[in-house]
Amino acid sequence: MFVFLSQYWPRVAVTDDNIYFLLLEHAPNSSVDDLTIFFVCLRSAKKGSQKTKQGETKKKQVTRRRPLMSKPVDDVYLTWCYERPSYDVEEAVGMLKKFQELDFTHPKQYVYINVFLDMALQKKKKVDPFASTVLLPYRFTDETNKVLVFTENEQEAEIARENGAAVVGGVELIKWILEDEIQVDFYVAVPAIMPKLIPLRNKLRRKYPSTKRNSMGHDIPKMLQLFREGLEYTVEDERVIKTRIARLDMPTEQIVANLKTVIHDICTFKPSTYGPFVQKLVIRSSTSEGLLLNLDGLLPQVEKVEEEENPEDDEEKPIQESVST
Repeated sequence: MFVFLSQYWPRVAVTDDNIYFLLLEHAPNSSVDDLTIFFVCLRSAKKGSQKTKQGETKKKQVTRRRPLMSKPVDDVYLTWCYERPSYDVEEAVGMLKKFQELDFTHPKQYVYINVFLDMALQKKKKVDPFASTVLLPYRFTDETNKVLVFTENEQEAEIARENGAAVVGGVELIKWILEDEIQVDFYVAVPAIMPKLIPLRNKLRRKYPSTKRNSMGHDIPKMLQLFREGLEYTVEDERVIKTRIARLDMPTEQIVANLKTVIHDICTFKPSTYGPFVQKLVIRSSTSEGLLLNLDGLLPQVEKVEEEENPEDDEEKPIQESVST
């Protein structure tokens, strides 16, 4: 029987049905007891080989290179031998400007940031991926977004047109939007018309007007300024935000101000009681490498309100207890 198996072994898949059928078909003289004994031995041998392989993998220790404590002296060095350096934001912006001069690249290139977030909450809950629009203190582009305003009030419609709305209208716009005849970047609305816009919820999705995104309200000029001139960013890959914040030829103070504005807006999407939201922050230009930033001074400070103990209250407590008894 073992000589027979050596002839057909390359075609045998290690499953109960395949081995049994192959042996019964090509070895009719073998008894069922012999086949059963062989099958049991085969399974035990397979389990033994798996255990030995697992033991060998456990014995092999992966050698990891530990980063050295000292900083590199030369400009050229092995990066895996040292910890990745981090810089203050002003120093990093100055380095990006110097890289541009040394590389003779375009001076008006954009500055980008990559923000890595800690989306975990208590237990197994997480912060849902979000999108937001923030108005930067210093604009770095002349481009403006197209904004549609939903309103049925003539005075509000006139205010919207005066403040740069691309499209203004009421319920009559729903059909055109569903048929893709009207396409804009953002949609804002007044509260009175919201019940009539429900057919657009699935069409617009995250661009559907809501108070959470500041796209629904009575202050039409403020909403138009936010969505026409604001910067939109979204969470990618469940925990990363990649967005541009400035141009490299802008003063360092303005680049830093724009960066802090974006970071403070991001931190509003997670309560501070769960720890810092931003884990890592990298800044770069269009043609440079990424520089890791120190988070000290960039994240919003959590104000801790400590209750001051009043000694007079402590003295009054036992008195009140004695009277109540």
